[in-house]
Amino acid sequence: MQDVPARHGGGSPLFSIIIPLEYHRGQWEQSWLGWTSQTADKSLYEIILVVPPEFKGREELKALAGDEARLEFTDSEHDIGLCAFGATKARGSHLFFTESHCWPEADVIEQCIRAIEIHPDWAGFSCHSIPICHNRLSKAEAAMYQADIEFGMTQHPWRKVLDQCFVTRRDVYWECGGLREELGHFAEWVLAAAYHARGHTIGYLQEARFHHYYIGEIGELKTFTLDFVEGEIRYLGEARRDPGSELLEVPVEWVEWVGFDRSLARAAMNALAHYSLAGRGWKRPGEKLLAFWQWGTLALCGDLPARLAARLAVMQAQAGLSALILIGSSEAIAKWMRRYIASLIHLQRLECIRRLRGQAGPAARFLGGRVLGQAGFHALESSAGHSFRWSEPQAAVRIRGSEGRNIVRIRSPALRASLREIGPHFYLDGARVGGAAIAIGTDVYTIELDLPASGTAILAWSCPLLRGIGDTRRLGLAVESIEVSRDTGSSIQSEPGQQSRVVAGPLEPD
Repeated sequence: MQDVPARHGGGSPLFSIIIPLEYHRGQWEQSWLGWTSQTADKSLYEIILVVPPEFKGREELKALAGDEARLEFTDSEHDIGLCAFGATKARGSHLFFTESHCWPEADVIEQCIRAIEIHPDWAGFSCHSIPICHNRLSKAEAAMYQADIEFGMTQHPWRKVLDQCFVTRRDVYWECGGLREELGHFAEWVLAAAYHARGHTIGYLQEARFHHYYIGEIGELKTFTLDFVEGEIRYLGEARRDPGSELLEVPVEWVEWVGFDRSLARAAMNALAHYSLAGRGWKRPGEKLLAFWQWGTLALCGDLPARLAARLAVMQAQAGLSALILIGSSEAIAKWMRRYIASLIHLQRLECIRRLRGQAGPAARFLGGRVLGQAGFHALESSAGHSFRWSEPQAAVRIRGSEGRNIVRIRSPALRASLREIGPHFYLDGARVGGAAIAIGTDVYTIELDLPASGTAILAWSCPLLRGIGDTRRLGLAVESIEVSRDTGSSIQSEPGQQSRVVAGPLEPD
């Protein structure tokens, strides 16, 4: 969070217009003309030009700005960082964030004044963005981003901060944490979620119109996408519990890979092999072979095949897009650009997670504070009043408890069948857990385990495959949480709703 600045002395304007002179795309003079042509009284607003260290034409800028704007110099080189710095220098009761490749129509300030009077409940609002395009790729780029902007402004419950043209009360901005430079453009989503979680309304002022210049270059698309993804993964790695953090969707790549290592894959492979040797799971031999291939590849190569496949998809999409820019239809360009962006996001998430893996700490522990890593789990979902993650038929978790006897409780809503009918086989560090150590309740497996001196071990399981209707995933157990506690000497049968200890096996062979 940025430090809240002390209020400047003297008279304060209504608006502080903050223009970061980074990523200006050669349009900063056009932006400047738009702001100096406003029909509103100039005493109502101040213009703050935030200048990065490598900005060319400083003398020209000083001469052009004269006494109509304040220049603020900073070491930051990112437009989000420049905006955040400009906010610390602002005197206005309202901050007006924009970009230097955007320019307002002449009545924007008047429209914003009118909106503040008409909508006192708005803590902030975004304005209407009009695309300016100059080549075929910029048209496709504009169509994609404009559709996303329109969805956010008119349909999404909270994703309403648009840094092209965002106005906010200064006190609310600081209350919600401000823009964080280290998150790049993902900071907009974090800030929007914070406003929503704290009960602040962000409106959409279509009457205030901005022109946004789309550059239409593949390199710029890649740079922006990487910036957003790096901020997203960095934020997830912080495992913050700030207001609004629960609103931000966790990508499937994070769930699958942040807590992964090859030892977990080997444990799942071992569980599959022992389960198969016990005669289980052979009704679908094709599925069985697919599972062996999957876990064998993960055990030997880790995430390398996934990253190579993702990189190949990016190369294919970029080659196709580059060719279509020259000879393809507008529809084909738009389709392949979306494909390129989607493949790029997937690859960059994998690469960012790989760099973070092993340092994520609590961020990787989404099954419980005692689960240090996991392999074989899908994204969070809800059904029948439960929030849970499906495991695959084979899965493994690294748990931490105390040396000696521990109790592990796997909370598992009985969505596919009763827990006893599912009948998973459990393995601790490769050894089968005997049925006498397992008690099965209506929604929990309770297991007595002896952990080594380190208190850390890998618990894996294998169970029958479930295929949902219209769902291509390989599903196993629905897992709400995994709890690990020291055995205090009480019986594992004592938990309400629990049956007697039984050998864990399905009623019918699968």
